[in-house]
Amino acid sequence: MQGSLPELVDADWASFDPWRVRPVKHKLADHRLLKIDSLIELGRRLEALGRVRTHSSEAYAGTAFNHAPMLYPNGRSTVETLSDVAAAKAWTSLLNVQTDDLYRTLVDEVLDDVKPRIDQCDPGMLYRAGWIFVTSPRTITPFHMDKEHNFIMQISGKKRLLVWEPDDIETLTEAARDLFHANHSRDLVIWREEARQRAHVFDLEPGMGAYMPQTAPHLVENGDNASITVSFTYYTDATRRKSRLHALHQRMRGWGLNPSAVGARPALDTLFDSLAVGAGHVKHVLDRTRGRESLSDSVPYAHAFIA
Repeated sequence: MQGSLPELVDADWASFDPWRVRPVKHKLADHRLLKIDSLIELGRRLEALGRVRTHSSEAYAGTAFNHAPMLYPNGRSTVETLSDVAAAKAWTSLLNVQTDDLYRTLVDEVLDDVKPRIDQCDPGMLYRAGWIFVTSPRTITPFHMDKEHNFIMQISGKKRLLVWEPDDIETLTEAARDLFHANHSRDLVIWREEARQRAHVFDLEPGMGAYMPQTAPHLVENGDNASITVSFTYYTDATRRKSRLHALHQRMRGWGLNPSAVGARPALDTLFDSLAVGAGHVKHVLDRTRGRESLSDSVPYAHAFIA
């Protein structure tokens, strides 16, 4: 593929709801930047910057996602792992590939393709990022959630993706979401085997994928072959608003209060969000007067400070 092609990502756009999980199709399986030789060189560049996350195949569904690399370390270098991924017994994520000049073009190629559709129902696409997963056979990505909206696409190999709706509080509590948005902690993200029956199950092959909204919990089980998967993520006006509200609710929990779920009381959410925005502006001004850098999530590309 050279340059931008129309409809790289296909979904049922007429019924698209940015807060509901759904299948997608794509035309990226043969993209030159997603071939293993290209990914080995990307891995070499990102490892030098500390932008590779990896764990061994010993991790399981209930492994604490944030701690998997420490609990089950992969002793090989990124180049060694990717060069022999079929035998490496490892899960490897190339993080924030938008920080690489070459792969930023890929992130833009894909997100520019879906942006006109997304803007119709979920405007404000910013904080773009890309994540590439190279996985050994029968290796698991532990149960977790993320802050971004996510188009995840299978490039080679097969895997099973289990995704739950972002408002499924039986699978993941509101308190877990509040804590996560407040300080990126997944300490309350607890895997329960019985949750499988509530999941959307996608048996992904090349050309297939899924859309996962912000805080949609998910779990990935790789098939019998090595696999390459890519995710393209972004924030919108709505995701930033929800994140602010969850973080505020976590602060309220620290005060001994028990706030309603985000979205349960729209008028109160509007008031709280106004307060949160105002507090954010004050913090930004104070940071500037103190000579501190104030990182914003309303910028074109994601910062690369969280592994």
